[in-house]
Amino acid sequence: MDARYPVLYLLHGQTYTDDQWIRLGAVTAADNLILSGKAQPFIIVFPDDRYWNLPPGTGFGERLINDLIPYIDQNYRTLPDRGHRALGGLSRGGGWTVQLGLKHYDMFSSIGMHSPAIFVEDSPYIEKWITAVPSDQWPRVWIDAGDQDKELGSITQFEGLLTAYGVPHEWRMYTGDHSEVYWRAHVAEYIQWYADGWSNTP
Repeated sequence: MDARYPVLYLLHGQTYTDDQWIRLGAVTAADNLILSGKAQPFIIVFPDDRYWNLPPGTGFGERLINDLIPYIDQNYRTLPDRGHRALGGLSRGGGWTVQLGLKHYDMFSSIGMHSPAIFVEDSPYIEKWITAVPSDQWPRVWIDAGDQDKELGSITQFEGLLTAYGVPHEWRMYTGDHSEVYWRAHVAEYIQWYADGWSNTP
């Protein structure tokens, strides 16, 4: 049993915990893809942002990058390289994905932001982070939101920056708001997108 697997890190929303993605159906969606042969087996990690009620400077992002990912790679049968590692998040977790995915673009082959609640503290730096990514080193990028999402203004502004700088990305706006009802309706699509990123990876 020497097989090694890609890893998907999924970050939960504010006021929720690491089981949110499970309740939304992420594990079921992944199992269905793998069992049907539509995706290779992969590992999903659900980090717990215990400091959701504090500003983003509390260190969660640094711990994920510097502590959790190395721990997972050292203790589980992962494929420990950028090409087999993806990061995604919803709401506050999507805000973390904006920050960590752009600042650490060299660590992830795909970054997915689902109704991202982009941190106000990050707003002055986002354009700088975008322009710092070499054009040939961009990860795959997915952004989606409901047409009644309370964060839609900042989300479309972020998407507009990606478009202005010619960054390839998937942008989806569906009917819905900023809620678990919306995310549950699309979770299978999210998981399929992440899995597709590994289908052509050696």
